[in-house]
Amino acid sequence: MTPITELIHHPYQAPDGFAAPQIGIHKASTVIFPNVAAMRQRDWKHKTGYTYGLHGTPTSFVLEERIAALEGGKQCVLVPSGLAAIICTDLALLAAGDELLLPHNVYGARLGFTQEELQRFGIVTKFYDAMDAGDLAAKLSPQTKLVWLEAPGSVTMEFPDLPALVRLCREKGVLTALDNTWGAGLAFCAFDLDGQGLGVDISIQALTKYPSGGGDVLMGSIVTRDEALHQTIKLSHMRLGYGVAANDCELVLRSLPSIDIRYKAADQSARQLAAWLATRPEVEAVLHPAMQGAPGHANWQNLCQKQPLAGMKYAPNAMNSVVIGQAHTGLSAGLFSIVLLEKYSQPQVDAFVDAMKLFKIGYSWGGHLSLAVPYDISSMRDPNISHWPYRGGLVRFSIGFESAEDLQADMEQALGKALR
Repeated sequence: MTPITELIHHPYQAPDGFAAPQIGIHKASTVIFPNVAAMRQRDWKHKTGYTYGLHGTPTSFVLEERIAALEGGKQCVLVPSGLAAIICTDLALLAAGDELLLPHNVYGARLGFTQEELQRFGIVTKFYDAMDAGDLAAKLSPQTKLVWLEAPGSVTMEFPDLPALVRLCREKGVLTALDNTWGAGLAFCAFDLDGQGLGVDISIQALTKYPSGGGDVLMGSIVTRDEALHQTIKLSHMRLGYGVAANDCELVLRSLPSIDIRYKAADQSARQLAAWLATRPEVEAVLHPAMQGAPGHANWQNLCQKQPLAGMKYAPNAMNSVVIGQAHTGLSAGLFSIVLLEKYSQPQVDAFVDAMKLFKIGYSWGGHLSLAVPYDISSMRDPNISHWPYRGGLVRFSIGFESAEDLQADMEQALGKALR
């Protein structure tokens, strides 16, 4: 045997029994089978074996189990982004002639897929007022197959009455899917909204945000409790060819044990800054679910302060178990928006964002770095569905781990410089 052949087929196998805080990183497209019988018998759908890298490795299987545990679900599939989680769910569950209902304040990036691809596939999309359960009830029809929920709404941060919306859908036999990126499995349990088992059917997250925490990973998750629903989504996931890289799984696995600490730290700083901004003469409104008077504040209180929370405290794999979060009440993430007075023009609003030094301009959130982005709300929602009461410019903040005092000073100097 030549040296190169011997090198490629070297028989050495490292011994079992190695244990460390982080699991091994298994990279594979090809998976080796001991014989043809094993190849034909293995079942990747229930995680009893490995067949091909796209269908999972020990690394991705462990991450799936831990995300399911964090959310209080039973099954999870991983996809390349949060938007991919939305798309995979839509395509798995909707067919031509079906009707999809979206909240009026839906995450903007999904609108293009809804209005272009889904429309071409013969799927009808309607929008409902997330803050009006009666509006949802009026729009549910025999053709409605899926209702998407967000808590809070994207950018404008309205917090809906999730139990009421889910109850309406359950009474009609309509599936519900929640974008739970803001709650992250910590603020409330999407699968048990009332302490008696009332919950959504599907919870998705952009793991890009709090589970990753570093602003350097793109990944999403789809979590369920019903095995048949999970298999429907998983088979569609397979046919779409979705996969995630082992190194990206490694980064999320490394960050998960600290998600609870990071989430609470961002929450605390965000509340401090939101309360200060509410005193500023340049600011018309602060949109933060935990603040008195914010849209849906009472709904946030009922769900996030009164509900026994959520998820499992430990991942189910005993050898690799880690604490991924304790039950807390009243959590509210590190994300909020402000509306400036109408007298300030959009160029002035933009100048305020440009003038900040510590706040960087960039999409996404949930990382260590504080971000600010100005938005034009008039271009993001249909005024016929719900009345947006403000006419001033909106800025959304994602609070990171810098000192809240330093961030406040940065905001203050920018307000003085740009909004004289």
